[in-house]
Amino acid sequence: MELSDLPSVDALTTELLEVFDLPGLMVTGAARQAVDNARIEIQAGRDTDPTAIATDLLNDIAAARPRRVINATGVLLHTNLGRAPVADMTADTTTTILTGASNVEIDVRTGRRSKRHDYLGALIPLVTGAEAGFAVNNNAGALLLALASVAGGGGRVAVSRGELIEIGGSFRLPDLMAASGAELVEVGTTNRTRVADYAAVADTVDAILKVHPSNYRIDGFAEETSYSELADLSAQNEIPFIADVGSGLIDERAPWLARCDRSWLAGEPGVVQTVRSGADLVLFSGDKLLGGPQAGIIVGTTAAVARARQHPIARAVRLDGSSIAAIADTFELYANQQISQIPFWSMVCATLETIESRSQTVISGIDTAITIVDGASVPGAGSTPGATIPTKLIRIEGDADAMWSKLAQAPTPIISSRRDGSVYIDLRSVLPADDGAIRAALISANV
Repeated sequence: MELSDLPSVDALTTELLEVFDLPGLMVTGAARQAVDNARIEIQAGRDTDPTAIATDLLNDIAAARPRRVINATGVLLHTNLGRAPVADMTADTTTTILTGASNVEIDVRTGRRSKRHDYLGALIPLVTGAEAGFAVNNNAGALLLALASVAGGGGRVAVSRGELIEIGGSFRLPDLMAASGAELVEVGTTNRTRVADYAAVADTVDAILKVHPSNYRIDGFAEETSYSELADLSAQNEIPFIADVGSGLIDERAPWLARCDRSWLAGEPGVVQTVRSGADLVLFSGDKLLGGPQAGIIVGTTAAVARARQHPIARAVRLDGSSIAAIADTFELYANQQISQIPFWSMVCATLETIESRSQTVISGIDTAITIVDGASVPGAGSTPGATIPTKLIRIEGDADAMWSKLAQAPTPIISSRRDGSVYIDLRSVLPADDGAIRAALISANV
């Protein structure tokens, strides 16, 4: 191609708009960049194709455009796929709030300004047993705020060496603590930290922090200090105790599971129990085992929660009106003992017979290359590491990469898993309403 053969930006944009359903400004920008890059290639004596350059750019952009997908991986809380799907009523409430005005900071009785956390402040303590509580944008934000409110400005915080975790996205606890203004004081060892290790520094620190290592476990020669032991030690030394329980299991007994298997929850700390242990602040995620939208929940004593809520960082990590409504709806389901309506817990409780029956319906009459095999789902999102839940898998033999891509290119992309030369679909992580879309995609893929 010669320089004189280069298309104009307008001509290339017109050509690309026939292929890509993206904003015109975005397509024009890609066309301009492609023409510029092609000009450089031609001047360097290399062959080039501006249409191909622009197409590659726009394909990358289009793939990143937010859209709904079907999680058929068997990872119930898949971090890359948005973690917990919320209940239908919660989604409806969020839509209503987003498509109009709301009472996020107004008292509709008087027209005067109110606090955006008034309702959550009344609701969350009822479910958790804490004196007070509110919500922020995520659990990392909750931890940042908690640390800043009790030890910002150089305060010293004792943490076990075995709990210096790395949060998803390469955010490490020491870095988060430094950002809060708190100074890290390491105690104990990687695998064993006793209450005596904390006691040795208790009169020299401003707070004690215990972080539940929800995305890994140390097995074998290991020991950790309990929440109640640290609460007692903190009280004796008149310093705050912060407990980050991570995954947001409200009650470690999980009474809402009724006859469902709960063995996979063994060792997972409950919010209610941690509050009862005497922690000043208890932090947990909204979009993991709680089963709601992304949020960080902060509960604890009235004084500690008020101190966190009044800290300047609280505004930087606050929730918008629709997120507050979604969190409120989720906690109302717990308060009303309607937890079975939360999709995550419904997925957990689905029986093997139900999963197998749904799988049979999906693959009925398609092809003998598809079989149903035993498998294991995982809770995911860094909760209950190593735990699995028995399931039934749809196994598709053949070219795994090609099949995976075909499913991912369905009208509603289906994200499956692939290993051992086969593609696997786990309906435990799929909403039953999406079974038909999976069947249609399998038929279309000419399995």
